[in-house]
Amino acid sequence: MNHDELQKIREALREWEEGTLKKALARAAERQADFQTHSRTPVERLYTPLDLAACDYRAKVGFPGEYPFTRGIQPTMYRGRLWTMRQYAGFGTAEETNRRFRYLLEQGQTGLSVAFDLPTQIGYDSDAPEAHGEVGKVGVAIDSLEDMERLLDGIPLDRVSTSMTINATATILLCMYVAVAEKQGVPPDKVSGTVQNDILKEYIARGTYIFPPGPSMRLITDLFAFCARRMPRWYPISISGYHIREAGATAAQELSFTLADGVAYVEAAVKAGLDVDAFASQLSFFFACHNNFFEEVAKFRAARRLWASLMRERFGAKNPQSWMLRFHTQTAGVTLTAQQPENNIVRVALQALAAVLGGTQSLHTNSRDEALGLPTEESARIALRTQQVIAYESGAADAVDPLGGSYYVESLTDRLEEEARRYLARIDALGGMLRAIEIGYVQKEIQEAAYREQAQVECKARIVVGLNEYATAQEAKIPVFRVDPRIEEERRRHVQELRRRRDNSAVERTLAELEASARGNVNLLPPLLAAVKAYATIGEICNVLRRVFGEHREIITV
Repeated sequence: MNHDELQKIREALREWEEGTLKKALARAAERQADFQTHSRTPVERLYTPLDLAACDYRAKVGFPGEYPFTRGIQPTMYRGRLWTMRQYAGFGTAEETNRRFRYLLEQGQTGLSVAFDLPTQIGYDSDAPEAHGEVGKVGVAIDSLEDMERLLDGIPLDRVSTSMTINATATILLCMYVAVAEKQGVPPDKVSGTVQNDILKEYIARGTYIFPPGPSMRLITDLFAFCARRMPRWYPISISGYHIREAGATAAQELSFTLADGVAYVEAAVKAGLDVDAFASQLSFFFACHNNFFEEVAKFRAARRLWASLMRERFGAKNPQSWMLRFHTQTAGVTLTAQQPENNIVRVALQALAAVLGGTQSLHTNSRDEALGLPTEESARIALRTQQVIAYESGAADAVDPLGGSYYVESLTDRLEEEARRYLARIDALGGMLRAIEIGYVQKEIQEAAYREQAQVECKARIVVGLNEYATAQEAKIPVFRVDPRIEEERRRHVQELRRRRDNSAVERTLAELEASARGNVNLLPPLLAAVKAYATIGEICNVLRRVFGEHREIITV
């Protein structure tokens, strides 16, 4: 708009404030003195073209499929292809989880997402003393290639995309996946999916690390190089803000710290000798989607724009594919309540819609019962149906970036980008993300945000329906899924039988080769793949790497 048109709007706004608005406020005050998003961004009463007067449309908003990708990474977005409906699943044994996978695929799920149990995540076999009480509890137990074969039995890996939520042991699990694909006759360059493989957020928020940061970053960059050469359809990392948000971060912090982690990984890969355009298009991200609907939509739009700028300007990436931020979204587990769990269906639907309007490439919708236990089959089906209703009945997938141009959404997008840039500048001044984590800066910011949020809930400044308002004395009456406690003993027997049946001389030889490689500076994926194919267990492989790399111990400072 030109100056004269903006001046007319400014005058009309003033007349509205002095007339219509003033009369309305005289009759009844607003619900509260001020309104804020969950990131404490002030929400104005009204947004108009005046809020976007300084916006350069081509530079800041643009068109989908073009830099800066604010409106989406594909020109047609969901008009061409819907997002991947990837429900997160995994519990007990490989056989049980395989049955759940098949059920979800029959119900219309379009991609797999694997949850692993805690021993698998931190590199212990099911019969290790450290695994006692945790086998199969929060995900599927995978001790060896034999378990991965059972997990993926009958699933065509050239046609199904798979996401694996695994970090410290990501390279090992990916080698198992590759070995299973090869047994199906599917070469590595034909499989598609991602491993989370994001160790920095483990040091920040989640805790399933094994090795110190240096060796961990080596494993990650080795995987980058391996996938760049042999697995072009595989994303070797899913840089995860989800767990940062679940730990209590605001939307602005989730955006900032996730992209800062991304910057650290790119810097490590470039330092290791990789060309940025050789691997950048295989980077992916993973965000949470919370209840503050418009802020979440704006967060995703700001993330795309900021990442495109970082890749082009900071790292000098030349290929437009390298500028694109591709991301998976999961609705927010931390927002779900054990009280009145049916309310969670509504929360998840709103969060899923925000993710779609924000342009996600892949989506998991949480189940209503996840504050009580692992999802039942019925709850998982309702969660999947939520995505399908949005896709086929809501119209939300029919236009590209349908909220683009909203004065409110564009203003929030700008504000979130500005806040993220301030955080990135602070992290750079501290010496980068690794240093910021080492001194506890990131953790402290998240802890303070979590405290503020909890305080607001406790004093009812923030209403959580069914929890601190509109509560009932009635207990939840929905089925709760329980993992059979006998699974642990079954898994212990299985891994011990495997050690008796396999060729142990081949296992010893491949583990010795792995140790020698780890003590050198060669890429570790080939010796890891050899050890996996010999049916070395995840615990045996990790114990070799523990001998070489040591184990990370969190330093608590008071």
